[in-house]
Amino acid sequence: MRAERRSAVEGAGQASARVAYPLVRVYRTSPSPYQLPMADVAARSGLSPELVSRFVALGLVDAERDARGRLWFRSGAPSAIARVQRLRAGLDLNYAAIGVVLDLLDRIERLETALRRSERAAKEPTTWT
Repeated sequence: MRAERRSAVEGAGQASARVAYPLVRVYRTSPSPYQLPMADVAARSGLSPELVSRFVALGLVDAERDARGRLWFRSGAPSAIARVQRLRAGLDLNYAAIGVVLDLLDRIERLETALRRSERAAKEPTTWT
């Protein structure tokens, strides 16, 4: 019985000897917002991975490449792709024009946010001391 226990322990020791360690230690100060792989984004959006990578190349969707060259997306990427698809179907625009429309819509949103913030600040009473 002792021989069986020893062989089990020795076998466990051999398995731990096969552990591989990376050559470079990577420290992240915060978790990456890019956590969705290409396959998940393509499946959630109902598009082919080739079309999703074309959207990335055109700058319509934000993505990050890892050391192996794989694309990783933010959690909002499927909704951004749906927005591109709605603009393409609704306005019958090419993808370059959609990029311009998206930039304009983002600028309008930033301006509206700044306007709301300044209106709120104007409504607050100022106290003079």
